[in-house]
Amino acid sequence: MIRKDMLSIKKLETIAKDTFLIVLASNISVDDVAPGQFIHIRIGQGNAHLLRRPISIADVDQANQLLTIIFKSVGEGTTQLSKQKVGDQVDALLPCGTAYPIAGLTMHSALLIGGGIGVPPLYYLAKQLVAKGIKVTAILGFQNKEHVFYEQEFQALGDVYIATNDGSYGYQGFVTDVYQQVQPDFDCYFSCGPTAMLKSVTSTLEDKQGYISLEERMGCGVGACFACVVPSHDGGYRKICQQGPVFPAKEVALS
Repeated sequence: MIRKDMLSIKKLETIAKDTFLIVLASNISVDDVAPGQFIHIRIGQGNAHLLRRPISIADVDQANQLLTIIFKSVGEGTTQLSKQKVGDQVDALLPCGTAYPIAGLTMHSALLIGGGIGVPPLYYLAKQLVAKGIKVTAILGFQNKEHVFYEQEFQALGDVYIATNDGSYGYQGFVTDVYQQVQPDFDCYFSCGPTAMLKSVTSTLEDKQGYISLEERMGCGVGACFACVVPSHDGGYRKICQQGPVFPAKEVALS
């Protein structure tokens, strides 16, 4: 069930170029928040930013009822969010969207492929997989060295390969280029990132079982407005905010 909560900012820091981490304290239980879900944040109190911003959940501390989000400052709304202070309140709907269906999967190893701001939700997923005894390998792509974040956090959970577009850090090229080079063993893959990246990933791994999470600007965030739809291979459409953002890789048609 999606609930509305006023989340208190406990920590805010810059972790890479234009990239910010915020730790939020919730007044309601976060025990049912699952990897891949997001929170829908209202920016400010006036009418300047009418649409909420969907931001993936990067980590959950159930013992202390804390949520961690990571986002990039790419417009007026997220820039304003990045300028909040510890103690400020954030109006949010949570938890929103579908999660990676790891409870129903049988596997010994998993491949996680993330690009840019698609990396954060994969961290909480990696923690949950490792807790189940599943080996995790992560391939993470960024624009350049200045944008790299959470490398050490992923390294604490498994093998990590970093790709940058310009080769300023790690491998030069895209995440699929790294995959072709390292050829990791895995039973199932999980990916999140820009549509172009996801299209390349699903094409490269078309014979593998996998799940993808789509990045999309949203309207209502609860499936009422049809502002964030993606074509499906059955000829219909899927609402990313409600029936996603996580989908089986072969379910939706990426353009």
